[in-house]
Amino acid sequence: MELTLEWMRWTVPTAIFCITIILTVIAMAVWQTVAPSMERRGFLPIPTTPGDRFFIGILTSVYIFFAWIGLTHFSLWILLLIVVCWILVVMFWG
Repeated sequence: MELTLEWMRWTVPTAIFCITIILTVIAMAVWQTVAPSMERRGFLPIPTTPGDRFFIGILTSVYIFFAWIGLTHFSLWILLLIVVCWILVVMFWG
């Protein structure tokens, strides 16, 4: 029995999404270190900080990403646009 590993095949939209998340987490860490923020309430049912809203936005966008890949055959570029818009909505109004 031979064990072979299949490597994940990265697409350009997926790579852009992952790199953007990493860079944004680094930027938010620096931002919160320099100027800590207060909790506020938006359309989310809990008081949140920008870090909380970013985490919620990323977590839900990952679920959207998986559902998109599993249920549709549409372009990942469309998904990238949808997910970025969703994260911005959660960050500004969440």
